[in-house]
This record gives sequence, C-alpha cells and structure tokens, in this order.
Amino acid sequence: MARILIAEDQADVREFCRRGLAAHGHEVAAVEDGLAALAALESERFELLLTDIVMPELDGIALALKAGKTWPDMAILLMTGYAAERQRAHNLDALVHEVLAKPFELSELAAAVGRALASVRPSDR
Repeated sequence: MARILIAEDQADVREFCRRGLAAHGHEVAAVEDGLAALAALESERFELLLTDIVMPELDGIALALKAGKTWPDMAILLMTGYAAERQRAHNLDALVHEVLAKPFELSELAAAVGRALASVRPSDR
C-alpha cells in the first residue's frame, strides 16, 4: 500500500480520512494545515497528498502547487465542501488527480486514492 499525507484543518474530517485509509492498509500521517504538511513532506517521503482546499496559513491549492513542483511523482487529491473552491481547483487538472466534494463516503475516498495511486505507479498494480 502507500504512504499518504493528509492535510485537513477540521479534526473530525482529518481523523475520518486517517482511520479510513489506514483501515485500507495505507500508512497515514495527518496534519492540521498546509504549513505543517510542507514540513512533513520535507522530512518524509509520501506517495500521495490528500489536502483540503480551504485551510489557514497555506491553503490546499497553494500546497498542491508547491508539492507538485517539488515532488512531481507524488499523487495529489484535493477535497472541499465549497463549490467555488472546487471551481478554483479545476485549473489544476494537470497537477491534481481529483477533487472530492465533502461530505464523501469512505468508499469514495478509497476509490479516489486507488485511482490516483494507479496513475502514478501503474507498474505496481
């Protein structure tokens, strides 16, 4: 399975994603904002970044842009509960694999993670 970093400022959503992805066999780290995510990315290797778009300090789009430039082989998924933010992310199609609309089911999250990982490491599937 994969090493996944979750950046989400809402503790309940962060924990839901962390527990759900861990239950699917992934090794998961979770942080509360984009700056903490950048620090984690600089100190550890992750295969996938799952980030909320709207967060304090550094939002998910800015995080995705920095992460995509520095770690181009890492899959990136965004999540948001705001339609306007989802539209903002539409311009990142070449960088972001998918934007999940909150609320989502664990099965939707697991499927999106699977698709994103398959697209960056097809030889592992």
